[in-house]
This record gives sequence, C-alpha cells and structure tokens, in this order.
Amino acid sequence: MGKSIYDPVSVLPSVGEKRLEALHQLGIFTILDLLSHYPFRYEDIQEKNLLEIEDQEKVTLKGNVVSEAVVSRFGPKKNRLSFRLVIDHAVISITFFNQPYLKSKIIAGEELAVFGKWDAKRKSLTGIKILGTASANQDGGDFESIYRTNKGIKQKTLFDLVTKAYQEYHELIPETLPDFLRKKYRLVSHQAAIYGMHFPATEEQTRQARREVIFEEFLLYQLKLQSLRKKQTASGHGTQIKYDVADLRRFIKTLPFELTTAQKRVVNEICNDLKEARHMHRLLQGDVGSGKTIVAAIALFAAANAGYQSALMIPTEILAEQHMESLSQLFDPLEVRIALLTGSTKAKERRILLEELATGQLDVIIGTHALIQEDVHFANLGLVITDEQHRFGVNQRKTLRSKGKEPDVLFMTATPIPRTLAITTYGEMDVSVIDELPAGRIPIETIWTRPKNFEGTLEFIERQLQAGSQAYVICPLIEESESLDVKNATDIYNNLSSYYATRYRVGLLHGKMKPAEKEAIMQEFKENKLQVLVSTTVIEVGVNVPNATTMVIYDADRFGLSQLHQLRGRVGRGHKESYCILVANPKSETGIERMKIMTETNDGFILSEKDLELRGSGDLFGSKQSGLPDFKVGDIIGDFGALEAAREEATALVNQPDFLTNPAYHELRQAIGLENLTGVNFN
Repeated sequence: MGKSIYDPVSVLPSVGEKRLEALHQLGIFTILDLLSHYPFRYEDIQEKNLLEIEDQEKVTLKGNVVSEAVVSRFGPKKNRLSFRLVIDHAVISITFFNQPYLKSKIIAGEELAVFGKWDAKRKSLTGIKILGTASANQDGGDFESIYRTNKGIKQKTLFDLVTKAYQEYHELIPETLPDFLRKKYRLVSHQAAIYGMHFPATEEQTRQARREVIFEEFLLYQLKLQSLRKKQTASGHGTQIKYDVADLRRFIKTLPFELTTAQKRVVNEICNDLKEARHMHRLLQGDVGSGKTIVAAIALFAAANAGYQSALMIPTEILAEQHMESLSQLFDPLEVRIALLTGSTKAKERRILLEELATGQLDVIIGTHALIQEDVHFANLGLVITDEQHRFGVNQRKTLRSKGKEPDVLFMTATPIPRTLAITTYGEMDVSVIDELPAGRIPIETIWTRPKNFEGTLEFIERQLQAGSQAYVICPLIEESESLDVKNATDIYNNLSSYYATRYRVGLLHGKMKPAEKEAIMQEFKENKLQVLVSTTVIEVGVNVPNATTMVIYDADRFGLSQLHQLRGRVGRGHKESYCILVANPKSETGIERMKIMTETNDGFILSEKDLELRGSGDLFGSKQSGLPDFKVGDIIGDFGALEAAREEATALVNQPDFLTNPAYHELRQAIGLENLTGVNFN
C-alpha cells in the first residue's frame, strides 16, 4: 500500500513508544493531525541592530565569538554558560542557564547567531537558543513557530517531526474547499496554508495561511450543523401535534396578563413547529424576567390538548418546585394533569407517579435529572422542554429525548446568547428570541461600591427592610479559603445575624445543603419569615421572590457579566423599585470594566456581547456542557466575519440538490463524515 495522509504518526522516524504517547496526549494520531497541530504564536527571530532593541525584548543577535565558552556552577544542579560576541565593535556578554551541552557549538573566531532576552543596563543577552548563522526555519525566514507541547515532547522535536511530515507527505494534503470558494475568497491552497502556518518567511505569508485555515475549519463545522438541520427538516419523522386552535386561544385568554408582542411572536413560531410533521428543534432565548415560562406553558398545554405527554427538565430542585407551583395554578382548573419528579420524591409517591406516567394518566411531568433515569417511561411523549439547557450535558438531553418517538424539542435559556455564539453553537437549531420585557417592569438600579463603604450598604439594606422588603446577599464561597481572599457565606451570615440581632431574621443557603434543607430555607424566605438571605450562586437562576428588592453581591469582580446579570435578575420581580449593589475592589482593568458595564445597562443581550469580548467564549459557558467547538485557529469573536461567511456558504451548499452526489464536493462530504454513509437523504 502507498502512503496516506492518514498514516499513523508512528511511521515517522524517531517516534518511539514514549514519544507516541506524548503525541497522542496532544491529540496527534495521524500525519494529518500532526500537520494540523498549528503553532499558537511565532517568535520574531530576525536580526536587529543594537540601537533598535529595547530592554527585555526578545531578539536575535549575530556576531563573532571572541572568548572561550566557560561553564560555572552556582547552587545545587545549577550552572551558567558564558561567552562574548563582538557586534559592530561592541562586546556583548551572552549567558545560557543550565545548558552546558551548548559549549561544543561555541567556537572562538566563528560567527554565531543567538536568540535571547536583551538586558539594556548590562548590555548582555540571556540566551534562549543558538540559531547558528541562519534562522531555524527551513527557508531562513524571520519567524519561529511555537507549539503547544507537553512534558513528553519538546518544541524542537515537535518542529522536526512537522518538518519531516511535510517533506514526505505534502503532496497528499487534501484540498477540501471547492475551487469556486477559493477563488471567491482569494484563498491559498490548503497545502500552501499548512506550509505558511508552520514555516512562515513573512507576516503576510502567515496571514494568508491563517485566512485559509480559519475559513476551512469554520466551513466544515457549519456544514455539519447545516447538514444536520437539513436532515431534521426534511425527514418528516417528527411528532405532529394537532392541537385545537380555539382551545389554545381560550387558554391564552385565561392567563393573568396580556402577552407581549415578543411572546406572541415566539408562541406562533413554536406552535407552527408543533403542528408540522417535521421535527422541532428550537432554542428559546429570553432575558431575565422576559416570560419564557408562560411561553413554555402554552406549548405544554398545546401538547396535552392534542393527547401528547410533555416533559419539562429543570437543573435544580428549587427551580423545579417553583415551576410546579406556577404551572399547577394555570393547569389545575383545566384538568391538565401535572406532576413533579425529583431526587427528593419519596419512594411510594415515585412508584405511583411512574405508573401514571407510563399508562398515560399524566400529561406533564416536571423534573430534574431524575427524569432521565432508566425506569422513567412515557406512554406518548410528544414534547421535551429543557430549561437552562446549557446546565445539562449533551448526553443527558439526548437521553430524555430518547424516551419518546422523535418528540419535538424546545430548549430554553435565560442566559442571553450573543449572536456570535448562537450561530456557532446552535446553528442546527431554529432560534426564537423574546427581546422585550413585560409592561410595568421597573428597571433595576445597579450601584458599584468598594468594600470600605459597606457600612453604608448595611444602612441601605436596613431602610429596605424597614419598608417591608427583603434582601439577598451573595458570596462566591461557602466557607473561608486559605488560597482566596474573598468573602464567604458562612462568615457573612454570622456577621449579619449579629448585626441585625433581634430586628430581622437572616438565613443561609448554599449548595452543600441537603435538598430538604434548601427548600425549607427558600420557603421561609418566600413567606418573609426570613428577611435577609445569605447565599452562594445556588439562587442564580429562576428563583422568584417578588418581595425581594435588594441584591448585594460580595466580590462581584469574581463573576462574569452574564452571571452578575442572572443574580441581579432575582430582584425587580415585583412592583417595587429594586437595587443591585456590587461590592468589589477589582485589581484588573477587566474587573473595573465589568463593574462599569453592569451599572450602565440592564439589557442582557448587550451584557452577553460584552462578556464574550471580555472573557472569551470558553468561559461564557462550560464548553463540555454547551457543545462549543474548540477551533484550532479560528476565534469566533475576532474572526466573526469569516464565521458568518462560512455559515452562508454552508447553507447554500447543503441546499444544492446535488450536494450529496456531485464529485466536486467529495472532499467536503468526506471531511464532515457524509461520504459513503447510508440512510442520509435530505430530500
């Protein structure tokens, strides 16, 4: 058999068992993996004049060696190698630490190029590596590729392997992009891009290489999403929920308030999906307090009206119980049968509930992860709604869907997702957005204060308590930490209990408590038996206490903007003016910027965009839970233009009638796993 770009990397010389294991740890298994393991940065190793360089700058100096190299020891297992170069009549001291083996390369009277860090005061260079008389790049370029490595493999070794692989396999590098796309976007070949990524001679060569690699990886990802979306749309195997329109309208009229224009729009989008034979796969986004629960209630009623069961999966027991309470008030008068299943459901009650679910006596089941256990069976599951869907893993969501025959799926999130992330992560879904708050909602006033002013904050809280309102106080930790200088909930609880003494009752809530303890505390707070609730972020999503008007967040700079916005959304849920007080003394510019942004806007979508800019996509959601792709080169923020272009091209490609058969798209289909698959039909 001939060589293949998919040959195992072990075919390269000098790749033994240990080195192979180190490569595998980096995700490198094949020659193509190795060639696609791109540098994450480049060192500028071009020579510079002594007059041009600045203190502590990394530079390459070239001159004649004018002294013997001397190795001296200092301390246990430490040594320095020293010699001198003459450069433009100036004598420069060169020092390498703990690299005595370099001595043989330093020969008096010969020319030598050294890359290192310049010390302007001492007129000396701390050496990093000896380059010889030319750069380390095979073309003699001015940039050295720096790779992500591990303990088992060094930079030079990895670079040498990449060089060897390119020399032997470059002619086999597949050209995945069709010619018309390369011409349209003026992209170099993939072979040229891989060369430019690893062995750049100029900045322009690297720029052109990056453009091609970024567009290709964005296009392949978007093709996978759009292919999946096309298949779901065209399959016709979804659940067709034929509800009675007149009954649904009557139900909507029983709601205690008028739907907003945005709510009406998304209700129409969801209900149209339910009636279609195709599979619904929709994401419902809505800011804190925008009324997603009511939209979900309408969808649940429509499914029950058509004779189908629904499941509403919630991330926490507190929130699940809250949904049960609010939905029961809506459904009980209409004889829509509803139940709650959580880890705290007692064994006898659980047995009865599961039997009623399996025999079709229940219309709606609300629950936590308990819904995905093996013994939970449905008679006729037609609709699955997942609230705060990014809090569940992909497999958990899939397990719940598998309990029905292609049920329609609605994901909900109160974390506004920037359009950038929505296009990247949820490109295979239809997206509905509630971008309007119900009438009468009073904007929350947000104040940033320093810890030294906290006495004034306590007085402010007391004035709110005197007016009959309640307050949350949020801390990042449960207990004191030796490694972090931040406030903890236990100490704050003790301090506030002492401060308010007999005047007001203070409660403590955190994630280590048993579910029954948390529920008891929350119930007391809801009933105003507790006036102040000290908590960790366990109350972040969905908790609804309309009488709470003040949210105090300690060490607020330790939270991202989206999380701060979620916490702030626990107040302002009634008819009183509400306040969010951020107590923070940020040490970084990013921390200061977060505090300023929070005081300037209540719009969750604006905040989510800012959060993405400040923190990056990896921190906005946990990538394992959200399914956010790990692009090798592309940055979904900085390269958003390329991302949008790739999405448009991917959509156009999968909508072409011959996409699955045209030989021109063979490489594309193979790259996304569509080639030679049976049962894939978009028509």
